Amino acid sequence: MNGLPSLKLKPNVRARAATGHPWVFANEVESLLPAEHNGEVVECRDRGGRFIGCGIYNVQSQICWRRLSRERVTLDAAWLRGALERAIARRPAGGVRRLVWSESDELPGVVVDQFGDALVVQIQTLAMERRAALIGDALADLLKPAEIIFRNDSNIRRLEGLPVEVHTRSGAAWEPRWVPIDGFDYWLDLQGGQKTGFYLDQRVQHATVAKYCRGVRVLDAFCNQGAFALHAARAGATDVLGLDSAEEAIVAAKKNAERNGVAAEFAVANVFDWFNDPARAVEPMWDVIVLDPPPFAKSRGALEGALRGYKEINLRALQRLAPGGVLATYTCSHHMQDEDLRGVIAAAAADAKRRVHVLEWCHQPPDHPVLATMSESEYLRGYILRAE
Repeated sequence: MNGLPSLKLKPNVRARAATGHPWVFANEVESLLPAEHNGEVVECRDRGGRFIGCGIYNVQSQICWRRLSRERVTLDAAWLRGALERAIARRPAGGVRRLVWSESDELPGVVVDQFGDALVVQIQTLAMERRAALIGDALADLLKPAEIIFRNDSNIRRLEGLPVEVHTRSGAAWEPRWVPIDGFDYWLDLQGGQKTGFYLDQRVQHATVAKYCRGVRVLDAFCNQGAFALHAARAGATDVLGLDSAEEAIVAAKKNAERNGVAAEFAVANVFDWFNDPARAVEPMWDVIVLDPPPFAKSRGALEGALRGYKEINLRALQRLAPGGVLATYTCSHHMQDEDLRGVIAAAAADAKRRVHVLEWCHQPPDHPVLATMSESEYLRGYILRAE
């Protein structure tokens, strides 16, 4: 590993990498390396010349360096297999789980979810894309899945100069099918559905919210495939309604409810417009409302507008919540910190003239581990609230 190309942090920039963050931005280094080093391992040093670590480099990305290790390493088949082994060992046993969470598992830009005998892999960095076959080979050897589906269709790939594509390791199509998750069967399209096929990060919350649903009316807003609604119905809710703007999500939610024999209604709707419809004023109030929207803040520049959106939707929910009702509200944007979400809730409560107590703090589950030196690895947060 002698003679590795080296980046050096600017002397007048307080780069977070110097204090443990795994990213270095292009504007934080004295000079960039030639494009011939894109997708390869280079070292980084602080402004005093001290070694920070080895990482993957790409001049095409704003994040030009992502740490692999604080030691000098070779990004080869052996190292990749070792990182995957360590990631899998951190997870509890099970057939449905997140196996790899990017920088939190020493594999920047790699996400792996397991759904029974199928693995879904997302690769979002050039260096890992060049080694996709090695990653697939190691996963196949370690876990013996029936198929590995590469869902490389995220727009984030464009920031790395990568094409958007979806394919399987075998080359054969992986047809949609029923997958058991936490006591329910879900019809999952792992090759063509949203993200990696199912939002595994909310599994703990489905059961948590269900505790409040027996004998009451439940609204599941932004319901996607209906997981919160299904859990609420099985827990004994008297009425359950799920709303989502995506017609394919509602079709899947209805199919899931029928398959699992639970009573829940679903409708295609823009949740903001639905709450603002004057017809809501004459309808019964809801006892439990779940707000699990997509990320409104997809960039730091979009945060201000996103905060207005989160405030508006929480206000509307509080206005339709029965006295003593429960609001489960979440955000999945890493740009939105806990202080931001708390401020949104406080502002909405004040405008709704409701006294609101925190019942539970909510976070992503352990199989989506948060790296202490990387705030971006924590993206899912929420509150379960009671509104008097």
